[in-house]
Amino acid sequence: MTSSQNSPVWFITGCSTGLGHELAKQVLARGWRAVVTARDKARLANLVQGAEDRVLAINLDVNNAGQIDAAVEAAHQRFGRIDVLVNNAGYGYLSSVEEGVEAQIRAQFDANVFGLFAMTRAVLPGMRAQRRGHVINITSVAGYIGFPGSGYYAATKHAVEGWSDSLAAEVESLGIKVTCVAPGPARTDWAGRSMTQTPSLIADYAEAVGARLKATRTNSGQQAGDPVSIAQAMMGITEIENPPRHFVLGAFGVDAVTGALKKSLAEIEAWREKGVATDFAKR
Repeated sequence: MTSSQNSPVWFITGCSTGLGHELAKQVLARGWRAVVTARDKARLANLVQGAEDRVLAINLDVNNAGQIDAAVEAAHQRFGRIDVLVNNAGYGYLSSVEEGVEAQIRAQFDANVFGLFAMTRAVLPGMRAQRRGHVINITSVAGYIGFPGSGYYAATKHAVEGWSDSLAAEVESLGIKVTCVAPGPARTDWAGRSMTQTPSLIADYAEAVGARLKATRTNSGQQAGDPVSIAQAMMGITEIENPPRHFVLGAFGVDAVTGALKKSLAEIEAWREKGVATDFAKR
């Protein structure tokens, strides 16, 4: 076990339940230090108990700029630095594209995208100054594939994946690593706790969307992904020199993502000649 004075400092958003809570548990069990956050830090009491010298629990809503700045400052005051930022806070919103509710769509982007952007901007100055750090963004298989009924959720995760590509290119020379962790279905209470739905009432979408929305609810608790193994895998990539930029987890996730990417590449290649022909003719 690493001594607490030399152990890495993790800052994890969305720790009240689910994957964020399990990750925080595993980080602290390793003897590392952690800033754990939730909109109500009272829900983090079991993480703090017995690890008071290594954990700082903070109220944090990633949509609140003042709370973000205060949390980062508190982390530096307590531990002197942040080595790993895990942008885990967020939730799911399912609906057909046509039946999506504007307020729900915007709230989804505020939490999953703009809150994540703001959180990262607040942490980057410290990481730049120390010339090291690791930003881990929790995306999803939906960051690669738009399944029926998850168009808006997928859009948020696609946005984070693309933004992370740019971030990685900007900070690589500064010693800062960037990884998007894209889990497949994991056995947490995400479907019941961190997901909202707009029921699909249009008959034309009953098979593609309605059935999937129902299955998402009824299959909760049967998912293949093990939160403990996911947490340990995430911890492992922070201990190596060259962590992956894309880290897809679970057999379903790996198979689905690799299949989708192969299909996309084959389609691009099939249309290569016509695509290239849109350039100005070479003189």
